[in-house]
Amino acid sequence: MTPVAQRGDRTPPAFRRPAWRRQAGDPGQTPNADAGRLIPVGGQQTFRTRVGVDGQGRTRVPVPFDPDAVWGVKPRHHVTGSVADCRMRGVVEKRDDGPVMVLGPAWCPVPLADGAEVEVVLEPEGPQRADLAPDVAAALAAAPDAAVFFDSLAQFYRTAWLRWVDSTKRRPEERPVRIAEMIRQLLEGRKERL
Repeated sequence: MTPVAQRGDRTPPAFRRPAWRRQAGDPGQTPNADAGRLIPVGGQQTFRTRVGVDGQGRTRVPVPFDPDAVWGVKPRHHVTGSVADCRMRGVVEKRDDGPVMVLGPAWCPVPLADGAEVEVVLEPEGPQRADLAPDVAAALAAAPDAAVFFDSLAQFYRTAWLRWVDSTKRRPEERPVRIAEMIRQLLEGRKERL
C-alpha cells in the first residue's frame, strides 16, 4: 500500500482521513519552518514553559495562552501533543492562576525535574466543531447545550457519535433521524448512545 504522503490528491474521498485524523506528511499539511518538518494545519500551539513536579510524581504544565481564545470556548480542552519530546494526551484545566495541564507519573519514561524548562506542543484532540459535516454542525449550533456537552467529551465519545451518524451512507434518509437522536441523547447528558 502506498504511504498517504505519496498519494496526494489521487486518493479517493472514501479513503481520505478526516481533517482531525491527519498526520504529518498527509495532504493538507503545511511546513513548519522552525522545525523543518510538516505539522497539521490548525490549532497547534508550541511554547516553552517551566513544569512543576509534586511529591507524587504528577507534572503540572502551565499553559501560557487562553485555550478558549485559540480553540473555542469549551468546559475542558482535551489535547494531544508532546512535553519535552514525550508524547502525551491530557486535559487543559482552567484554574485561578491560569490554564494548566496536570499529567500523572506514568506519562513520561524519565521523570522531569521540578522547575525544568521544556518545549510543549499541544493541539486539540479528535474531531473539532470546524471539522464536522455541515448538517451535524448545524444541529449542534441549534442546540447549544448539546453542543457544549459534545465539546466537553473525550475524542473517543465524539468519534463514536460521528461514526454512528456517518454509518448511514447506504440509507441517507436515516441520517437526519440519527442526528436528531444524537442531539436528544447529548441533551440528556449521555456520552454514548443507548
